[in-house]
Amino acid sequence: MKTLKKLILTLFVSTMIFSCIDDDNDELTGNAALGGLVDVGNPLISYVVGSGNTYSAAGAVFQANVQTTEVKVYNTFTDNMSGSSSNRVLLKTIPISNTAVGTTANFTVTFTYEELIAGLTLNGSPLPDNDGGLNIGDFWTLEYEAVTSEGKTHNNSNVTKVAVGTRYAGIYSVVDSAYWNSGSLLGNWTGGDRVIESVDATIYRHAGLAYWDDNEFFFTVDNDTNVITVLDKDLEDGDLLLNGSPVMTCTGGTGSFEVLTCDGTTSRAIPDDVTGKDVLEFTVGYFRGVGATREFFERLEKQVD
Repeated sequence: MKTLKKLILTLFVSTMIFSCIDDDNDELTGNAALGGLVDVGNPLISYVVGSGNTYSAAGAVFQANVQTTEVKVYNTFTDNMSGSSSNRVLLKTIPISNTAVGTTANFTVTFTYEELIAGLTLNGSPLPDNDGGLNIGDFWTLEYEAVTSEGKTHNNSNVTKVAVGTRYAGIYSVVDSAYWNSGSLLGNWTGGDRVIESVDATIYRHAGLAYWDDNEFFFTVDNDTNVITVLDKDLEDGDLLLNGSPVMTCTGGTGSFEVLTCDGTTSRAIPDDVTGKDVLEFTVGYFRGVGATREFFERLEKQVD
């Protein structure tokens, strides 16, 4: 009898639960009736200063009994240094052509720098015409608002952050290297790792020098020619020293290279837009007198996930 009672009770509870599940019960069916939920495919996009790229963010909507007919993408800019945010403007409206119930409609929104700054003001002023005026860590926030076939709008909590960075920052593998001391080849550090950091929108920091992790130098990349320029100054505008001696670069510093060629063909960036495994090549050294130069060549390959 106890077993029979348990069976009857189980059947009763099951019947009650399933009778509550229908197309109008959004809590149980994942918003099947209301629609308007946007699945954001790009929560974070890295905006590379000076690249001139057109960027894109992808998303999708599930078409329920009430369809999503368009997605409005709104845009806000935040200054990383002050924490101040701009006004919120409509970036683009994306029409959704696939409205078949039970299907997923994918969409893409593309944007350039000119489109990202259009209509935005920060502390009463427009954003700079050139992205070189941005700071590392500044960002735009893209918000998604779905418009349904009933004419209703749904603001989605999922957003896309478009963060200002620089292309070549990251962790690199040393794939080729050479150290020349007073005209003699003494060794290499191939197989190690190097960290390249963004100092600002144009300057990078190269941490370490060959075997000496307590050294550093700074460089820029010309995005038109891909030529790397190693700077002969530090961040306080003082003369840069490597292992206590004046730096030698292809364009400045003290002394001249005696073994290695140092020019725009030996210090360069080789961007890889397919795999992301960008390559950086450096020729740099320091001067301890004629016949006593220390010269370094290094080829780095960016590590990607």
